[in-house]
Amino acid sequence: MFTNAYSYDQFMGRWSRLVAPRLVEFAKIPDCDGIILDAGCGIGALALTIAGLRRRYCVLGVDISEEYIRYAESHNNHPDRVHFRVGDVQNLTFSDAAFHYSLSLLMLNFIPNGSQALSEMARVTRPGGQIVGAVWDYGDCMDMLRFFWDAAVVVDPTASNLHEKNMPLCRRGELSDLWKSAGLTNIVEKPLDIDMNFKSFHDYWRPFLMGQGPAGAYVKQLGYDRLAILREQLKRKLEVQDESAPFTLQGRVWAVRGFVPESK
Repeated sequence: MFTNAYSYDQFMGRWSRLVAPRLVEFAKIPDCDGIILDAGCGIGALALTIAGLRRRYCVLGVDISEEYIRYAESHNNHPDRVHFRVGDVQNLTFSDAAFHYSLSLLMLNFIPNGSQALSEMARVTRPGGQIVGAVWDYGDCMDMLRFFWDAAVVVDPTASNLHEKNMPLCRRGELSDLWKSAGLTNIVEKPLDIDMNFKSFHDYWRPFLMGQGPAGAYVKQLGYDRLAILREQLKRKLEVQDESAPFTLQGRVWAVRGFVPESK
């Protein structure tokens, strides 16, 4: 689904870098010595943001994709404090209580077993440590993808089954329910908003052609004629009159934080 690190960066990574500092702020991580796990680190947007904002922490990013890990390493401007490793978040190889904090940015809804992944994050986080996660609000306030899928459904009603609003953990309360089921305490859930500024319609449309994620996979299987129809329908949904004109869409994630019980 997300098979090419560079293409993913062009498609979603640039927005991850805008969300990452908001998530660090939401987590209220003090700037003191410690070790943080970035679970499902992808191309490293969160790990590198943490290192830039909390300069006394070391960060270890783990992702199942070797290509993403290589891409993250190639952009690592904090090699003394940030390291990346291939691994499965559902089956972490670290000892119990190895980290002060565990964070996850925009990945839990893509994990086959989100509950198992969260359980592992709790296991490797120290009692009293915090676990923080965030997922796009695909249904209501992730306009970049919502407009795409709404246009696709107009052109092809069967696309409604692929609409990312159907993905797990993307609605209000679903992440906090997951955190509660893991036995975490003092849980807080909050929406975090960003502006997604596009230089032009081409800047918006081109990344969809790179074949990444559910939307990219859908586009990839369209023939030329259907793709052209979808493109025009999407322009109507976005009310684009001038393809060269910049425009802004809203992006929202649901973020949640909770603590590993001291009695763990």
